[in-house]
Amino acid sequence: MRKNIAILGSTGSIGCNALEVIEALGEPYRAVALSGHRRLESLLAQVRRHRPAAVALTDDQPNEAAVKSLRQLGVEVYHGAAGMVEMVQRDDVDVVLAAVVGAAGLPAVLAAVRAGKSLALANKESLVVAGSLLIPEARRRGVNILPVDSEHSAVFQALQCGQGREVRRVILTASGGPFRTASKQKMERATLADALAHPTWRMGSKITIDSATMFNKALEIIEACWLFNLPPEKVEVVIHPQSIVHSMVEFVDNSVIAQLGPPDMRTPIQYALTYPERNSGISRRLDLTQSMQLQFEPPDFDRFPALRCAFDVAKRGGTLGAVLNAANEAAVEAFIEGKATFGEISRLVERTIESHRLQSQPSLDDLLEADRWARQSVREALSQSLMAP
Repeated sequence: MRKNIAILGSTGSIGCNALEVIEALGEPYRAVALSGHRRLESLLAQVRRHRPAAVALTDDQPNEAAVKSLRQLGVEVYHGAAGMVEMVQRDDVDVVLAAVVGAAGLPAVLAAVRAGKSLALANKESLVVAGSLLIPEARRRGVNILPVDSEHSAVFQALQCGQGREVRRVILTASGGPFRTASKQKMERATLADALAHPTWRMGSKITIDSATMFNKALEIIEACWLFNLPPEKVEVVIHPQSIVHSMVEFVDNSVIAQLGPPDMRTPIQYALTYPERNSGISRRLDLTQSMQLQFEPPDFDRFPALRCAFDVAKRGGTLGAVLNAANEAAVEAFIEGKATFGEISRLVERTIESHRLQSQPSLDDLLEADRWARQSVREALSQSLMAP
């Protein structure tokens, strides 16, 4: 059975790993469509190697030389966010791997589901922002949403051992990032280099900073509730610095089923692409002949208030997921640009959520407006210098 795959965000970390996996798997897996933003040389190199039929350039002002080069390679070129939406609906696309960072990937993800494409989801923001729209749409159309995040892939795999009614709780593991043992005072004045020094994973800047604040885990809490149809009371977080146990499920008979492996994103990517089958893979193997320790710690909600935010947002729902995500994106951008301190990221998000007027049953337009409002609120708060601890 053919598996023609569109990769949204092919030049990012997930996208590059996915292309490695597809190349190693061989037929019937093929990358038929790619999207990129500004890493045009990398995108062109991918096109020359993998020969997709289509490419979407999502920058509003695409480089004309790049467009010309792509057309000379026989590739159909799509432009902008609307182009990415159009591309995922192509007849020759069977699976859409969504790896665009942030809310920018949401319209294409919704379009893929509405077109009946299987969705391998690495873009956690789609569910955080619009789970109330995306999940019912997928159920109506019988579309599989297969998680690519290592934690949600682990939960998905563990759930094969039981039924939904038998689940007592889902336990998401977190590395703790670069500040697992840092004091609150040290975190407050952390530099960009400090925040990017992740001890375990190699990822893009945004997700690495989210790991440092634990907003990545906040997003994953909300995502898990949508993906696995769970109330937030059934989702927990535990710190596991070795990143070997990727997550666990506890069943009502007290059995805890875990998925283990070295930190290598090619494992969950491949499982999402080959499900329900398993194939030989290129990811690293877990060598149990070597001495190792597996350490688990409770999370510190005082030093990592993002976790507290997530459970509150998951309980209240509505437009708050969009607000949390957008406020965090804007705050992280300000931190990268030197306009906000590391400690201000969480405070900006919390205060934006506090000042938001919740809409409990939002439309897509409502969610997009909440996203716009939250970003503007963060910019205004920074301009007014209201973020003192």
